[in-house]
Amino acid sequence: MPSGIKDKVAILGMGCIRFGERFADDAEHLMVEAYDEALADAGIETSRIDAAWLAVGFDALNIGPSGIPASVALRLPNIAVTKVENYCASGTEAFRGAVYAVASGAADIAVAIGVEKLKDTGYGGLPVRTRGTTFDMIGVVGSAPGNFAQLASAYRARHGVSRDDLKRAMAHVSVKSHANGARNPKAHLRKTIDIDTVLNAPMVADPLGLYDCCGVSDGAAVAIVTTPEIARSLGKRDIVTVKALQLATSNGWEFQGTGWDGSYVPTTRMAATKAYKEAGIADPARQLSLMEVHDCFSITELVTMEDLFISKEGRGWRDVLDGRFDADGDIPCQIDGGLKCFGHPVGASGLRMIYENYLQLLGRAGERQRSEPPVLALSHNLGGMPNQSIAAVAIVGLDKA
Repeated sequence: MPSGIKDKVAILGMGCIRFGERFADDAEHLMVEAYDEALADAGIETSRIDAAWLAVGFDALNIGPSGIPASVALRLPNIAVTKVENYCASGTEAFRGAVYAVASGAADIAVAIGVEKLKDTGYGGLPVRTRGTTFDMIGVVGSAPGNFAQLASAYRARHGVSRDDLKRAMAHVSVKSHANGARNPKAHLRKTIDIDTVLNAPMVADPLGLYDCCGVSDGAAVAIVTTPEIARSLGKRDIVTVKALQLATSNGWEFQGTGWDGSYVPTTRMAATKAYKEAGIADPARQLSLMEVHDCFSITELVTMEDLFISKEGRGWRDVLDGRFDADGDIPCQIDGGLKCFGHPVGASGLRMIYENYLQLLGRAGERQRSEPPVLALSHNLGGMPNQSIAAVAIVGLDKA
């Protein structure tokens, strides 16, 4: 049986730029900005890095089919640089490559880079393909809002939730994200909204209104990882270690059989189950201190609370309304604004989530710092659609000197 990677890898340094409409910067500039922060945080020279992974979700501006753009932009020392893509889970996929390289002993220090330039292309707006993009708002399985609206309808049907109750719970998710994003200087959207604004917004795909949907951003994030022993030798005292990192990918069961009713995301449940086992977590609702999850739509965050076994089946919407996941709740979720407000540059989002958990664990999150220092933090990526997806779960924790 696999022994797992628990505590075999430490995060030496991280960087994340301000997400938003970065029209004046190309992808290379975004990578450099995030990398410079991570390198300074790690306290090392580029010459110490043994391998790198570059995540780009859609390559809308033609970064190309290799890791060369990252190697050139960051002046990496002629090391192996691998480009990866796994839809919205691409950032966590890059992190997995770097973490596994260190855990296996193939590298002493490795770097994961996530970047995306989407605002220049019109992606997420009118379904017109421009400037070389190979993916638009309407995919082969329909639009993203349409697919996740079906998740909401199926959840309602399975659990007997009224439309008004679910709509109000979804609105609470969005209001929370905006309130959290307003305190984050790197967030794309920094304006608070009230629940009536959400409830009365134009409909996108019933029951998802305008404020139930996240947009896309330009952005980049970077993680530099090593062994705990090397981190200590470099003078790090309190270090953040990787407790678990698991991915699960759809195999067709969701839409080829009759066992799935569309009310949850099977891959998230699978990845979470494996991650908790790897991390030695028996009761995630009590043991986790903080979460960053894939809130591409407000319903996704709500359903994910059950798919991660934080909320009991059919109770996620009630826990949301009770404030359990607010910034001052039992287990804050999206304390940085999430995809909804921090932003969603697809290839960078998974690393952005880990970045926030990393800052919170080290007590460096500024105005949004959790008053009680977190001990274990989870991040969750979801690529694709509910019926055909890649789910990634990473759990990190603080190890004190």
